[in-house]
Amino acid sequence: MRETGADTSVHDSLRAVQWRGDGLRLLDQRRLPFEETWLDCRNAGEVARAIRDLVVRGAPAIGIAAAWGVVLAAQRGDDLDAAMATLRAARPTAVNLMAALDRMGSCVASGADAGVLAREAQAIQDEDLAANRAMGAMGAAWIAPGSGVLTHCNTGSLATSGFGTALGVIRAGYASGTIARVYAGETRPWLQGARLTMWELQRDGIPATLIADSAASHLMKSGQVQWVIVGADRIAANGDTANKIGTYQLAIAARHHGVKFMVVAPSTTVDLATVSGDAIDIELRDPDELLGCAGRRMVADGALAWNPVFDVTPHELVDVLVTERGVVTQPDTAALRALFGQSGTR
Repeated sequence: MRETGADTSVHDSLRAVQWRGDGLRLLDQRRLPFEETWLDCRNAGEVARAIRDLVVRGAPAIGIAAAWGVVLAAQRGDDLDAAMATLRAARPTAVNLMAALDRMGSCVASGADAGVLAREAQAIQDEDLAANRAMGAMGAAWIAPGSGVLTHCNTGSLATSGFGTALGVIRAGYASGTIARVYAGETRPWLQGARLTMWELQRDGIPATLIADSAASHLMKSGQVQWVIVGADRIAANGDTANKIGTYQLAIAARHHGVKFMVVAPSTTVDLATVSGDAIDIELRDPDELLGCAGRRMVADGALAWNPVFDVTPHELVDVLVTERGVVTQPDTAALRALFGQSGTR
C-alpha cells in the first residue's frame, strides 16, 4: 500500500445538494445525463417528495437533504415532529437518513431555533465531504498501481455532499495513478451507473467503460479488474452490507475470480443497532420501474415484476471496509465494535 497525495480537486467539480438560505436546491437526477435541471424545495414535504421520487438519491445525500428539510420546517414555523416523521418515512433502507434526522431531532429537543438547526445541517454536510476525502485517500492506498476497478450504481458527488464514497476512492486512485482502468455497471432498473456514474466520471475527466450488469463475471474472468468498489446504504453490526440491488452477486463473482471487494461508507452508514443483514428493511419499489425504460413499457402487458431496490452482501464476502474512522479488513462484529465502540448510528 502507498499513500496517495495527488491533487484530486480537478476530479471534483459537482455539488448536487445546495442550500440557498431559504430553500434547498437539488440537481434532478431523474433527468441526467441529458438535462441539468434543478428543483427548488421550499418545505419539508417537498424535500421528502424529492427523496421518495429519486430527485436526490444516495444514502449520504438523502440524509443531508433531510437535515435541510428540518431547517425549512423550522423557518416556516411548521410542526417539527411531523416534518421529521414525513422525512423519515421517505425511504426506509438508508440509515444515513435516520442518523441525520436523529441528530437534528436532538437539536430540536434542546430548544434550537432555525439558525442553530441550519448550522447543524451545514455541519452534517461539511463532515460528509471531509469524510469522503479521507476515505478516498485511505481506500486508494490499498490499490496496487495499474489496477482496474469495477463499481456499481452511483456513489459519487451526486450521492453525497461531494467527491463520493466508492467514487471518491476511484477519484483519488485515478489522480494518483494507481487506478488505470474504470468500469461501471449499468445498474438496472434506474440505470444509475449508465446515466449518473458515467456522466460524473466524464464530467471530471476520468475515462471509464460501461458494461451491462450481466457482463461483470466475464469481465472479472478476463483479468481486467482487480477490485470491485461499492458504497453502502446500511452496514449492520456484523458487517453485512445493504447496497444497490446487484451488489451481492458482484461479491459472489469477485470471490470466485480472486477479485478483491471493497465497501466504502461513512460512519453514519454503520448501524450497530442492527445485528445482521437479516434485520435490514429492504425497500420494494413500483414494479413498473422494472417493466419499462425511460417511461416506455418494454414488457408484454400482464407480466409481473419483483423490484427490490437493495440486497445484502454477507460480511464474509467483504475484503475491506473503508470509513473515515479507519479501514477494517474482513469486517465482522468484533472488528466493527473495536473501531466504533458501542456508538452505533441509532
